[in-house]
Amino acid sequence: MLPPITLLQIFLSILSGFLVGFSLGLIGGGGSILAVPLLLYLVGYSRYPHLVIGTTALAVGLNAYINVYQHMRHRTVKIRSGLIFAAFGALGALGGAELGLITPGKTLLFFFGILMIVVAVLMLRGKEHDTRKPDPQGEGVVQIKNKKKGGVLLGVTGFATGLASGYFGIGGGFLIVPGLMFSAALPITEAISTSLISVGTFGVVSAFRYALAGEVYYPIALLYLVGGVFGGYLGTKLEHSVPRNTLRNAFAIIVITVAIYIMVVNRPGI
Repeated sequence: MLPPITLLQIFLSILSGFLVGFSLGLIGGGGSILAVPLLLYLVGYSRYPHLVIGTTALAVGLNAYINVYQHMRHRTVKIRSGLIFAAFGALGALGGAELGLITPGKTLLFFFGILMIVVAVLMLRGKEHDTRKPDPQGEGVVQIKNKKKGGVLLGVTGFATGLASGYFGIGGGFLIVPGLMFSAALPITEAISTSLISVGTFGVVSAFRYALAGEVYYPIALLYLVGGVFGGYLGTKLEHSVPRNTLRNAFAIIVITVAIYIMVVNRPGI
């Protein structure tokens, strides 16, 4: 049985959710990868790795669904591609969550540390790609149109991405965005917006499986969600005031540092 949550843990849970939402709003991805280590080591639930993964999956998933609305207002969400990707990915997320539950906690966290390093390296190597080109008529810019691809590729890519997302209990936006660009031929702006449908679906589906096993702590998920909404709002407001690539590089270094700590602490589990 879990000990009663303290006032300090309530504050730290809101703070953690705020930091996750802030980083997501500020740099456009990768922030949810910190949700798990923050709950483990800042809030103080390092003895309950599966509970932490189930709880953060729910919080990240619900937060993504909330953010979909804002992107839909800007008409950058491709509903059909997003729903197909999310539907097949949900099956993968369910299977991934099942595998995660039967993996020993320390082993799962060690693998999670490896995943964090992979994410950080991808962020360090990543660049912002402009999907626009000069208008030959001299009237500003026009969006580059990509060749459409088949629904089978969309479904297969979604399933594979959902499997990884469900196993580690993360939103998986860093996988979903390139997955949508590859399988649905979406430009990066639309891929980022559309990815939120899958981030939300993968998180909620994974959390559902963890909840059946009693591995979701709803009060903390709610506190994370509250903090994430405010953090995401502030991060989005500030995203154009500082160099984006500089922020991504600094964030990646933080992720690598945290990942090394997680791997060292949980190495005996391998």
